[in-house]
Order: sequence, then C-alpha cells, then structure tokens
Amino acid sequence: MEEKQILCVGLVVLDVISLVDKYPKEDSEIRCLSQRWQRGGNASNSCTVLSLLGAPCAFMGSMAPGHVADFVLDDLRRYSVDLRYTVFQTTGSVPIATVIINEASGSRTILYYDSFLVADFRRRGVDVSQVAWQSKGDTPSSCCIINNSNGNRTIVLHDTSLPDVSATDFEKVDLTQFKWIHIEGRNASEQVKMLQRIDTHNTRQPPEQKIRVSVEVEKPQEELFQLFGYGDVVFVSKDVAKHLGFQSAEAALRGLYGRVRKGAVLVCAWAEEGADALG
Repeated sequence: MEEKQILCVGLVVLDVISLVDKYPKEDSEIRCLSQRWQRGGNASNSCTVLSLLGAPCAFMGSMAPGHVADFVLDDLRRYSVDLRYTVFQTTGSVPIATVIINEASGSRTILYYDSFLVADFRRRGVDVSQVAWQSKGDTPSSCCIINNSNGNRTIVLHDTSLPDVSATDFEKVDLTQFKWIHIEGRNASEQVKMLQRIDTHNTRQPPEQKIRVSVEVEKPQEELFQLFGYGDVVFVSKDVAKHLGFQSAEAALRGLYGRVRKGAVLVCAWAEEGADALG
C-alpha cells in the first residue's frame, strides 16, 4: 500500500534575496555581494523540510499564473511535493519578495514578487496538485536585504490581494490520502471549517486511520487564536506569546496550555533560545 502523505496548507511566496556588505542608505544605488530567487512561505518551507527527511508530502495554497508561479512549482516538484490541491487563480500573480541579506550580520531586508515558484516546487519533488489557482490577485513576493556585517535581515513583503485557500477549496481534498495535515494560520474563520471537516472525518475512522492535525499560530492576530483548540500539535510563536504577556517559552506554555484540546502538544519557539514543548 502506498504511504499516505502529509498535507501542508498555507502560504508560498517568491523571495528575492540580496546579500550586502552593509545596509544601504535610502535613495542610494549599491552593488550586492550576491542575489538569488528562493521559494518561501511557512507551509511551503515545511514541505521542503519534510521532503528532505524522506516524508511524502503535498502543498495546498493559492497561486496565480505567471513566471513566478512556474518557478515555485518547479522547485516544489524538485522536492517531490504533491501539488494537486494548489488553488490556481486565473488572474493576478504570485507574491514576490526581494530579500537583501547583510552577510556580516545575517540581516535580511525583504520586498515581496510566481511561475518561478511552481518550478521550484517541482525541483524539490513537492506534490502541487492541490494548489488553488485564483482568478484574481497576485502571488505574494518579498524582498529581503541581508547585512553581511551583522547578519541583520530587513524584509519588505508584498502580501497581495490573492485569496487564501477557502473551506470550499478544501472540500475537494480527498482526506483518505493523508496521515497528517498541517495548517498555517491565516484566514482562521475558513480554516476552522477545514479543521472541523477533518474532525468529522476522524470520527468515522478507526484509530490507526485517523488524521493527525497540527496548526501554527505565528501572527499576533486575535482571529488566529481560535485555532489553538483544533490541533493535536499546536505551534505558537514568540511574537504571539509576548503579545499575550508572556516573557519566556516556558511561561507561554504554562499560560496557554489550557487553550489546546485534551492530550495535545503545545510547542513554543523562542528564537535563539530554542523551543519548549508541553503535552
């Protein structure tokens, strides 16, 4: 029997990364040490890591036709990521970001720009058949400037008008093909409906066939906090923890664990200090 996949639902963007000796002054022209296009986005990057670890995976997100999208899809395919659930829009473009990296400090400055994205997915062997092509909007992009002297990163994101994956898009997903589904918190009201569909599916399955669910709450936006109660594994960011008044990962875990479902694992990342988990 073919091994079931891990589905990651969320964002994919094109990052344009520039490495510089020092951060440029405004209204100036400088030479960079290097520049490259790179596929980005939390859910997209998760697919890359899973693929490198040998796990079959699929990406579901919104994209618009164009050169950026081609690049992204090719790179995902290079990582053997299944793209059948990508939502492709008929108008608009994939977000693009330009990233300026300071080599000395590691800092990055990002400006957001798509066909490139499709190509990159393919290059990584990521299944992109779930991509939701949108009829309007642009694929997100960002520009990242990295300061080579201190490693600082400055990011300018063009988070375009491209619609996020909807519950209607998610209805097309054959849940029996997946053993784990990861949701990057974005349009939470729609994502709650997706998570409820998974819960309903699981009630009809024997224990060994139930889908494991993880959710990521990265942005300090109140709407996203309703996602805490839906994952078997819940990832919360340092930004969210501090927004809610916690000054350490340990304190955040103690204070937020009551929000997750019974038996869930709560993980809080705290930058250079690493991450803690409770569950």
